[in-house]
Amino acid sequence: MQASQTTAPRRKVAVLGAGAWGTAVAIAVAARHDVLLWGRNEAAMQAMAAARENSAYLPGFPLPDSLQVSADFDAAVAYAGSDGLLIAACPVAGLRPLLQALKGRAIPNLVWLCKGFEYETGLLPHQIFEEILGQSIAGGALSGPSFAQEVARGLPCALTIASASPALCELVVGTVHGGSMRVYSSDDLVGVEVGGAVKNVLAIATGAADGLGLGLNARAALITRGLAEITRLGTTLGGKLETFMGLTGMGDLILTCTGDLSRNRRVGLGLAQGKALEAIVKELGHVAEGVPCAKAVRELAGRLGVEMPITQAVASVLFDGQQLQATVSRLLARDPRGEGLGGLSPSAK
Repeated sequence: MQASQTTAPRRKVAVLGAGAWGTAVAIAVAARHDVLLWGRNEAAMQAMAAARENSAYLPGFPLPDSLQVSADFDAAVAYAGSDGLLIAACPVAGLRPLLQALKGRAIPNLVWLCKGFEYETGLLPHQIFEEILGQSIAGGALSGPSFAQEVARGLPCALTIASASPALCELVVGTVHGGSMRVYSSDDLVGVEVGGAVKNVLAIATGAADGLGLGLNARAALITRGLAEITRLGTTLGGKLETFMGLTGMGDLILTCTGDLSRNRRVGLGLAQGKALEAIVKELGHVAEGVPCAKAVRELAGRLGVEMPITQAVASVLFDGQQLQATVSRLLARDPRGEGLGGLSPSAK
């Protein structure tokens, strides 16, 4: 469904999570609405308010006057009121505790930005949301190919809001869509979330291949076969095939695998340089969601009987002590098969 072109009334938006992506979205939305950005670290939020910049996670981008910052969780939740918008901007690992803190409160709706599977349970974000808050509150995933720095700079960007609630989709499109940011809507929560999760794992693989100097041909092959892996898992879980050809499938995969702003791609580049995973993650200073996601997806694919050789290879290097070059050699030595979804028809996943 294409984005609406109507101009929405000015709303109040609360962004819960003051990392790079949460700050970037808050800056972008504050161009048209009143926004409050919440972070749990009181000292950091006070410093941000004084400097009018998130120097820790998104330096160089001044906060607009219409953007407030606060460490008061109660005030942040109340800020959106009954007709505003709550945006959860935490990593997947932080979604459950955030939702638990929201349980029992009178909130109108919630949109999350995180991408991944919860490692302990293998649940997607919308499943965590339903488990904790039920279905009495409208929820949805706002996802797509987007780097925080470019969004904060005001460069063009296209996202998708996925929700079972048409009213929530309309609210999010009307609120977030505008200026250089386009927002489309979908009812395929599973497809949108699987695409956003698994592309991070494949970005690690592509970064590693580029770091080893395997060439542009290898990069194209990895991205293409990676899309087949995303599609196999996503359709097995109930996602729609066409979703994986769109912004949150192919689009997000291409961006994350090829863009040098990608943290997950930089993990792969670091592995190719022989660095230890712990050192790479420490250097990043940010969460690289593809690392825990690789383990969760490998286990989920194993339980479902879904073939995901690239994801398996990434997890074996990250967690099983396998050598990167030897793992690449094993991938290249795999028996040939039909293309499509890895030699399987969509109905025989």
